Amino acid sequence: MKTVPTPTLIRDSVILEPGRVRVLDRRIFPLRIAFVDCPDVEACARAIEEMVTQSAGPGKLAGAAMVLAAEACAGSAAEARKAAMKEAGVRLLKTRPTNNNIRDIVGAVLATLDALAASDEFVTAVERIVRQEWDKRHRNSRRLGTAAAGLIEDGDAILTHCWAETSLIDTLTVATETGKKITVVCTETRPYLQGARLTAHSVAEMGLPVTVITDGMAAHAMATGMVSRYMTAADRVTLSGHVFNKVGTFQIATAARALNVPYVAMVLRPDRLAPGPEAVELEMRDGEESLHCLGHRTATPLATGWYPAFDITPPDFVSAYATEEGVFRAGDLAGRFG
Repeated sequence: MKTVPTPTLIRDSVILEPGRVRVLDRRIFPLRIAFVDCPDVEACARAIEEMVTQSAGPGKLAGAAMVLAAEACAGSAAEARKAAMKEAGVRLLKTRPTNNNIRDIVGAVLATLDALAASDEFVTAVERIVRQEWDKRHRNSRRLGTAAAGLIEDGDAILTHCWAETSLIDTLTVATETGKKITVVCTETRPYLQGARLTAHSVAEMGLPVTVITDGMAAHAMATGMVSRYMTAADRVTLSGHVFNKVGTFQIATAARALNVPYVAMVLRPDRLAPGPEAVELEMRDGEESLHCLGHRTATPLATGWYPAFDITPPDFVSAYATEEGVFRAGDLAGRFG
């Protein structure tokens, strides 16, 4: 079996140390490699809001922030510890509301407070829970990758959008280890260029051929036969099968359906608390971000910007959902995950 290198972005992008978290700055990677030091919950929250880390990174950083919160209140009585931890959770949940990774890891910590708040091992116990959640996500991502890789055919040219992190990397890893030849096409993904910088770099580090196209080229790439399959991660999938992902996902899915290119959405599991799209808050970011790229203004100073961070792809546009429990159609999600 072929061994596939683990991309740099998957290794040590959020490093938890006593009294601080070091976060790989994905806004500038790989042009520069630098870390942002976060000494407390507020610094972690700002790092999430300011896009220092993206994709699965905010969830992992939120977990590390909860450990910092435990360290900060370790000298307090049990009730004060509970209050401080809940306050930290509220702050973190406000950072990026569409993706539910933050909600889930914060919830896993808060669910243990009644049992752990008075413990002499309070900080150690919180860190253990967080690391267990990280490990569980890693295992489940590999299971998702195995399911998604089963949908890939030898010789496929896969189009992806934005930075799918472990969902995509585990999928490509499993497919490559089983001998399938794959090429990858990445949309650049404005305005942060996650596809051009993060996805493309990671895929190349794995030894796979990768091509970057502008966001406006996706339909033409499919129409000309350059692409045979469209696969993205999903920040959230509802039980109804609606896919919340980086803005632009829906317009590519629309072209894919028109051109008979299958679209596979990858998510660990649909959100059982979101029966339909109305249950999910759609994050709106500062429109100024759309007027800039990598720190430089690219639009006329006479224009204003608009930046919905995500869009919603209806289930009719999704060929299959790859999850940690296997591959499903939209009509099967509520019964399996609800």
